[in-house]
Amino acid sequence: MTEIDAVRLNFNPASLVALNAILALVLFGVALDMKVSDFKGIVNAPKATLIGLAGQFVLLPAVAFGLVLLLQPAPSIALGMMLVAACPGGNISNFLTHYARGNTALSITISAFSTVGSLFFTPFNISFWGSLHPGTRQILHAVALSPLEVLMAIVFLLGVPAALGMAVSHRWPALAARAHVPFKRLSLVVFGLFIVGALAANWAYFLQYVGRVVLVVFLMNGLGLLVGYWSARLVGLPEYDRRAVSMEVGIQNSGFGLVLVFDFFDGLGGMAIVAAWWGIWHILSGLALASWFRRRPVAGGAPA
Repeated sequence: MTEIDAVRLNFNPASLVALNAILALVLFGVALDMKVSDFKGIVNAPKATLIGLAGQFVLLPAVAFGLVLLLQPAPSIALGMMLVAACPGGNISNFLTHYARGNTALSITISAFSTVGSLFFTPFNISFWGSLHPGTRQILHAVALSPLEVLMAIVFLLGVPAALGMAVSHRWPALAARAHVPFKRLSLVVFGLFIVGALAANWAYFLQYVGRVVLVVFLMNGLGLLVGYWSARLVGLPEYDRRAVSMEVGIQNSGFGLVLVFDFFDGLGGMAIVAAWWGIWHILSGLALASWFRRRPVAGGAPA
């Protein structure tokens, strides 16, 4: 065990309750724009949707594990990588896909299934991949992590807010249409300010240890974007679909991952810093890639 594995970030129980509540509000705001028709998108693009989900819940966790074996980071950093890779797609993937001139409808469909799929795949991947490495297995045993407990937490953090948001959208579509943009923006700003405040309270730790996670986050995020794009290309998907799959696989909901770190791992330093830095870096890398794609319009345009 290295020094960073013993670091516990400063985070009191009241702050944890607030963080869980804010994340639930963020998901509720996102779900106000989700419709049953988003799930029907799999009928129009089953192969593209399944490739996106496979990239997110199978290939990216495998990439994270491969990087752990290759780079041999501290166990808490290694488990942080596995945790982030196990999270559902990030909230900005749809915007980035649209900006990249990709298939936004496909991105929304994958995001919808990703949110639901995370109820099972997130606890499964954390437990499965974490148990394969001796260092991360030791952490899982030390905290007595139960996949069932993680599942129940995800149901309350993601499943219930998403279901409520979709119910409001279905029952009062006009209200949801007016409210979803300002509500989502407000909740994301509040969530961002809360994370900034948490970082400020642990700024010395962050500065001291962030250098240890820069390379692993850079490689895992870059490989995630590449794996998404090339897996879509290898199965013959058109360019606008490849861009959507790339964003869905490479952009992860690290804010949700950070909540899991504090809920189940007592703010374990290496894990928290990986999740925090990922939250900063994937926005920068996603915008850079989307800008690069945007300067290269798809021949013939994307589908309606």
